[in-house]
Amino acid sequence: MDNGSGAGNGAGNSIKRTTIYDIAEIAGTSPSAVSAVLNGTWKKRRISEKLAERITRIAEEQGYALNLQASVLRRERSNIVGMIMPKYDNRYFGAIAEQFEARSRQRGLFPVITCTQREPELEVEAARALVSYQVDLLIATGATDPDRISELCAAAGIRTINLDLPGSRSPSVVSDNFGGARDLTRIILSRIRAEFGVREPLYFIGGRASDHNTAERLRGFREAHAELGLEVPADQIIIRGYAAEKAEEALETMDLPERFGIFVNSTITLEGVVRWMQRNKRGGRSGLRFGCFDWDSFAARLPENVGMAEQDVPHMLEAVFEMIDMQPSANILRKIPCILRVPDEWSRTGEAFREVNLAG
Repeated sequence: MDNGSGAGNGAGNSIKRTTIYDIAEIAGTSPSAVSAVLNGTWKKRRISEKLAERITRIAEEQGYALNLQASVLRRERSNIVGMIMPKYDNRYFGAIAEQFEARSRQRGLFPVITCTQREPELEVEAARALVSYQVDLLIATGATDPDRISELCAAAGIRTINLDLPGSRSPSVVSDNFGGARDLTRIILSRIRAEFGVREPLYFIGGRASDHNTAERLRGFREAHAELGLEVPADQIIIRGYAAEKAEEALETMDLPERFGIFVNSTITLEGVVRWMQRNKRGGRSGLRFGCFDWDSFAARLPENVGMAEQDVPHMLEAVFEMIDMQPSANILRKIPCILRVPDEWSRTGEAFREVNLAG
C-alpha cells in the first residue's frame, strides 16, 4: 500500500511516488518509525530527535509531501492553536471564530478552525486531525462531549480549554446562561403584562434537553416565573432541537392563545418562530411578544421583539486567553455575564420589572 504523497523521479508517464517504506530504507530504520515522525507522535515512541531530524530531511529530499507538523520538528512549540466549532450560521459562533483568529494572530499564533456540525464522531475526528498537526492547544467550542476530546488530547500531551459548553476534565469558559435567561424572562413577562394585561406563563422554545446551556436557560426561565408565583406547564416547554424547521412545525401544531409571550432559545430557532408568525399573521400589532437568547441586529428591529440576551464574546475569549497563560486546573469554570439588550423605551430593565410585575 502506498502511504506517501510525494513524487519521485520517473520516465515518461510513469511516476513513482515516494512512500514511507522508501524513506525507511534510506534512513536505515523501520516504516513505523518513519510514520511516527511524519504524523507527529515520535516523542511518545521515544524516537530520538536526531533520527526524527534525519527522517524529516530525507522525506524533504525525496519530495514526500510532509504533514504540517513535520516542518516544526526542530521547534519546541508549533505555535498552532486549534478550535472545534459546532456551527458558523449565526452571529454568536461566527463572532467567536473571527475574534479567536484575530486574538491568536496578535499573539503570534496560527489558528486552525474546523466546523463539526454538533456531530460527536466528527468532533473526535477533528480533534484527532488537529492533534496530528501538533497543535499546542485545542479549544473545544460547543462540543457535545468535551471530556472525550480532553481525554484524547491529554493522551497526546495537548492542553484543551472548553468554550460555550463546560467539561470536567479541562478548564471551561461559558456564558452565565442562568442569569441571562432569568433576566430576559423577567423582561418578557413585564412587557406582556404591561401591554396586554397577561399574567400567564411564557412559552419556552428551542434547544436540546441534553444540552447544558438549554438546561441552565430553562432553570433561569423557571426562576423568573417562580418569583411571580407562576408555574410553567410542561406543554409550554418546547425543546425539540435548535433547528428553525422544528420550531415552526411545533408552533403549527399548538392551540395558542391570542395574547402570549415566547422565550426563544436561539437566533436559529427564532427564524422558525418568525416564519410561523408571518404565515399566521401573529406579528406586528398582534398580542404576541418574544425575547431571544443571543443577539442579532436584524431580529432586534422586529416590532414583537422586547429583548435579547447577548453572549459577551470578547470577554469570553479574554477569559480563554487568560487560561492559556495561567494554565489553571481542570475544574475551573468561568461564567461570563450576558449583555441584556432591550428597546430604548424599556431601558430601565430592573425598575420596570419591579414596578410592572410586583405592583398590586
